[in-house]
Amino acid sequence: MIRYALLCAHDDAFEGWFRNSGDYDAQLAAGALVCPLCGSSEVRKAPMAPAVISRRARGTGPEEVPSQKGMLRKLREHVQANYAYVGDGFAEEARAMHEGDAPERAIWGEASTEQAIELIQSGAPIAPLPPGAAPLPPKQLN
Repeated sequence: MIRYALLCAHDDAFEGWFRNSGDYDAQLAAGALVCPLCGSSEVRKAPMAPAVISRRARGTGPEEVPSQKGMLRKLREHVQANYAYVGDGFAEEARAMHEGDAPERAIWGEASTEQAIELIQSGAPIAPLPPGAAPLPPKQLN
């Protein structure tokens, strides 16, 4: 996984996680990168310093520095265990909560890229789950 610091046309700063640099390029070309703060689709990489962890800072064993994959897996497992799975109805449910037509609750599910962009542009507080970090979603709705 690669983490990029990103800036939009209004200089809002945010970050994005990508499987590789090609994923970033493909999402940028498809217009799928959208600023979560203002909805701008004019996004660019921001300058950033590489994160280097020395052996001294890390301690004696690699188990003291959690892997990115492990942290992402734990995040996804937490969401799956504590949020209601709404399947393909995620976009509709998130929109209804954002507009005050449904009570707020913690949910997760699937949405198309277009649905996610529309939700972000409307100001709905959504975020993608890391892909492939945990088992597939349950077959039945909670």
